[in-house]
Amino acid sequence: MRRLILWDVDGTLVSAGPAARVAFDLAVARVMGRAPGEHDVHMSGKTDPQIALEILATMAVSEREARDRLPVVLQSLELELERAVDVIRRDGRAHAGAREILARLASAPDVVQTILTGNVAANGRLKLAAFGLDRFLDLDIAATGSDHADRTKLVPVALEKAERRFGHRFDPEEAWIIGDTPRDLECARAGGARCLLVATGRFDFDALRAFDSDALLPTLSDTDTVARILLGPSEVT
Repeated sequence: MRRLILWDVDGTLVSAGPAARVAFDLAVARVMGRAPGEHDVHMSGKTDPQIALEILATMAVSEREARDRLPVVLQSLELELERAVDVIRRDGRAHAGAREILARLASAPDVVQTILTGNVAANGRLKLAAFGLDRFLDLDIAATGSDHADRTKLVPVALEKAERRFGHRFDPEEAWIIGDTPRDLECARAGGARCLLVATGRFDFDALRAFDSDALLPTLSDTDTVARILLGPSEVT
């Protein structure tokens, strides 16, 4: 059976360290001419456009002006992350098991894997490349914050891109989202996909247990179990 594997990036495959939050604040300051100051905008599970708009809202920027400035803020964010790539490598990390399971699935027959992430496309690529994970993924069919600011709209985007590339219409039930937040599960449910949650981000295992995901693991370290969940027992050797 074919499988479309859709990986979240931040908190699931990698942690970029504090560089991402710093980059958002620098990008907003560059565009608005003033720093956003202290704020409690959480980034987990959100799209880059959503995060940027929430930061702008803390600065009492009107909704109309925020929407007008958003494209430039996102361009500035890409630039700031490019400048911070060495800091990301130094302070961040690929999560345990991430490289191993990506490599294993990349060699599995009838499996396509890419990312479904709130990052805009360039930022997702950069974070993965910083830890050498990009080579295992088909990033040309990624579904990202560049495609839609609402994460719940991204499963159909991924299905359409995969169909255009491979000539096979994946059913939603052939798709798995792997993420670390309830928003990943919400996205999967909205698109009819299945969801594996891992407690490698801001939400611990007990917190994620409260949500009705199709599968739940503490980490990606047990690659046999991850592969068995995503591929089915008969496909794991």
